Amino acid sequence: MAHVVEEEELESIRRYEDFTTIDWIQDSILERNRRLRDDREIATSLRGAHGEITQQWVWAQLLRLSSAGQSWFVVSLAGICIGLNAALIAILTEWLSDLKMGYCSDGWWLNQEFCCWEIETDGEGACAAWKPWTKYTAGMWFIYTTIASLFAYTAAHLVRSFAPYAAGSGISEIKCIISGFVMKGYLGLGTLVIKSLTLPLVIASGLSVGKEGPSVHVACCIGNVVARLFPRFARSQGKMREIITAASAAGVGVAFGSPIGGVLFSIEEMSNAFSIKTMWRSFFCALVATVTLSAMNPYRTGKLVLFQVTYDRDWHFFEIIFFVIIGLFGGLYGVFVTRFNLQVAAFRRKHLTAYPITEAVTLAGLTAVFGYFNRFLRIDMTESLYILFKECEGGGDYESLCQSAAQWPMVNSLLLATVFRFGFVILSYGSKVPAGIFVPSMAIGATFGRMVGIIVKAMYRSHPTSGIFAACDPDVPCITPGTYALLGAAAALSGVMRITVCVVVIMFELTGALTYILPTMIVLLVTKSVGDWFDAEGIADEMIKFNGFPYLTKNEHAFDIPVSRVMRTELQTLPATGLQLPAVVDRINSTAVKGFPIVTPDDQRTLLGYIGRTELNYVLQKANRGRHVHSDTRCTFIPDPSSAAPMADGLVPHLTDPDVIHGMDEDDPLEMSVSTAMDDVLDFGPWVNQTPITVAPQLPLEVVIQLFRQLGPRVILVEQHGALVGLITVKDVLRFIAAAEHASSSDQNADTVGVLQGVLEEAWLWTSECLESVQRPVCNGQVLEKNINGHIDSSCRYYLVAAGPAEMSGSSKGKASRTAGKPSKEVPLAPIFSQVKPKRPAPPSSPEIKDEIEISDSEAPPQASTSKSDSLSSRPPPFKKPRTVLSNIQAAAPLAERMRPQSLDDVIGHEHITGRDSLLRSLMSGGGTGSLILVSTPPTYPPA
Repeated sequence: MAHVVEEEELESIRRYEDFTTIDWIQDSILERNRRLRDDREIATSLRGAHGEITQQWVWAQLLRLSSAGQSWFVVSLAGICIGLNAALIAILTEWLSDLKMGYCSDGWWLNQEFCCWEIETDGEGACAAWKPWTKYTAGMWFIYTTIASLFAYTAAHLVRSFAPYAAGSGISEIKCIISGFVMKGYLGLGTLVIKSLTLPLVIASGLSVGKEGPSVHVACCIGNVVARLFPRFARSQGKMREIITAASAAGVGVAFGSPIGGVLFSIEEMSNAFSIKTMWRSFFCALVATVTLSAMNPYRTGKLVLFQVTYDRDWHFFEIIFFVIIGLFGGLYGVFVTRFNLQVAAFRRKHLTAYPITEAVTLAGLTAVFGYFNRFLRIDMTESLYILFKECEGGGDYESLCQSAAQWPMVNSLLLATVFRFGFVILSYGSKVPAGIFVPSMAIGATFGRMVGIIVKAMYRSHPTSGIFAACDPDVPCITPGTYALLGAAAALSGVMRITVCVVVIMFELTGALTYILPTMIVLLVTKSVGDWFDAEGIADEMIKFNGFPYLTKNEHAFDIPVSRVMRTELQTLPATGLQLPAVVDRINSTAVKGFPIVTPDDQRTLLGYIGRTELNYVLQKANRGRHVHSDTRCTFIPDPSSAAPMADGLVPHLTDPDVIHGMDEDDPLEMSVSTAMDDVLDFGPWVNQTPITVAPQLPLEVVIQLFRQLGPRVILVEQHGALVGLITVKDVLRFIAAAEHASSSDQNADTVGVLQGVLEEAWLWTSECLESVQRPVCNGQVLEKNINGHIDSSCRYYLVAAGPAEMSGSSKGKASRTAGKPSKEVPLAPIFSQVKPKRPAPPSSPEIKDEIEISDSEAPPQASTSKSDSLSSRPPPFKKPRTVLSNIQAAAPLAERMRPQSLDDVIGHEHITGRDSLLRSLMSGGGTGSLILVSTPPTYPPA
């Protein structure tokens, strides 16, 4: 089992080959060359003949000054757009959420709060302008469920049809993008529009997902779209990364009303390398976004978020015991949610990839069906957080939440809400709609924390003179259950995301209570300790691993091995001289590597530099467009600055400038390519990176990992005494880490099918069987013999039986050959279906599968249709798959003595047949002396 698991996990690591990485060192050098070139042009070329100041020089200085402030302008513009977008999403979400319960007769565009703005009482019927859909509970339940399912259907359909990248949270992918991996379209305008439209629909549908994680994705989309309007940012990946990082901080800032918490979140969670300049821009972007949101005032209360509250009471030291309990819950919650959600994700990838809309509608319907009858599940999660955080004395008595007579029913309701939402968060997070996990986790922690607070308050009321409550003032309420809800929300958020510092700051900015910073830190310390005990990672990092994204986490690894154990030694290199143009082209076409080390042509293999595949293709394309290149053109990869003197005017300063690093600039003009092909020599020297990062083979692997994290090179070359001996990439490191982790894991942890995934598999299998029994009723009395055409009724279930002096073996695709054998009776091999069923292991008595017959619709010979009753293809299969496998055909004769009519899975052990007509044509048209019969009823035999 461990070997199989390792192969599966390493196969997922191999998918990294599909990703394109950014070499941050190369990008930095490109930016440096541009800056030096611009400074040189401003300082020299724009002056007069005698160095005097000209009008062009003054204008260039003004442009330089505006360029210096362009970054702040882009950050400000992005922050304004992020704030406006967040306000519109908040307003639309509130309206859609209330629409499930009723409408406002004064204006259909008003939600319940604005419709009843002047009504101070919250009793039922107090607001005459707000009209519920019906007064009957059953009717309200039906309408509530229907509207929720409709919202989920609309959101899932829009995402699937127009912007698949809009699905999910986006935190994992953005972490990879910031680290340097290209995902084209993920931060595009289409994703921004669709995610902004569907996010309110998803939240209003009642799915156990949140909008805070997707808000970060939307903010990064806005930052990307705004920055690409300016060429300075569009051509620099490093500057674009700074803008996206700043936008992520603004996204968290507007989601929680916490600009400082957003900056800390971008430092702690999003970015591996965070400079002071990026921190200031992140702070400024988050500040502008939150100011814009405050100016929009979407809730008309002056609050940035709905669940913003304040506390004016202090806490007592005896409450630390209960704070620790809440911290333990937060740690365990993060561990179990992460593990179970990964199992659900594996099940989703295996079975539900083709049904994203059905999955979203089903989850929304089930959530609405069961959640309607719970007072804390029926309302929006942000509203429930506000209710649970609020003090009882400040108008927080929601449906007798603060009444002593209803405390135990309320505890029961809170417990049910915690358990129910815990399960649906596991099932819903990762579905193909915009789905975050921040607020759902906070809602789960808040219901649990409020439940603990009510229990502690009940203990105090029952035993006010107990020694543990000696510190309580009898004239002041001793226990504030709302603070327990706040701490529970912080613990659950920290447990599932594995973040600590930014959560403390976010909670402080939400409440403004300095006195509760210490309890929050205590709770989060316990939560982190529990997560560390289980060696757990945040759900974002786990989803990165699950999806196969090439990303080096911040976790420290101690391997105690040199880099020579991990590096590649079979290298594709280019000699500095001695190659002709066809050999270089053949080397490029015959390999898929991203670059080639340049070595000396002798046996010493001294390292001279590194040239990327992109640069090679660029020079070749430019040279082919000009002249002077042919099959005998020699290629050289040795940069020689002295040879630049006779080149075209305007190119000499660039090549001879000692401050400019060669081999990196994509802005070189066409004349350079032409000039490098003079005298039958194509000179690649100006594009060779003469300063690649190199390390010795004895260097510890941990240091190399730090180099990848901090500097971000695409490749690190390994040389010993100047000679090239290997190279290493991030993908090589990830492969080694994956192999090391699975080699040291126990067999229990290595089991790929977890408990929850196994339950889901059984549920899927049972559901499939039930659906097939309804869709494919057995038809009696219909028999199809071999070599006899007959009508195939698509509503019938057919069984394939073998009879005669032969058994079948799968020697070729779509054909059945005969081998010796003598079954004593007809044996049912399989019912013929047109649906796909999950795989079920064969029973112990089944023989080993040795051969397979592959059946494909494309391989089936055509059949002439003479009449409606004789046509095999008169009606196409209702569900098609490109290829499937029929196994155990050869096992018919051995099974004859001991098998009874079994299901398809017991006999075959593979998927159901999808190309039914193709199977029939192939089997019915085969030669041989034995007989093969298709019957519409399973053969019956006397008891053994």
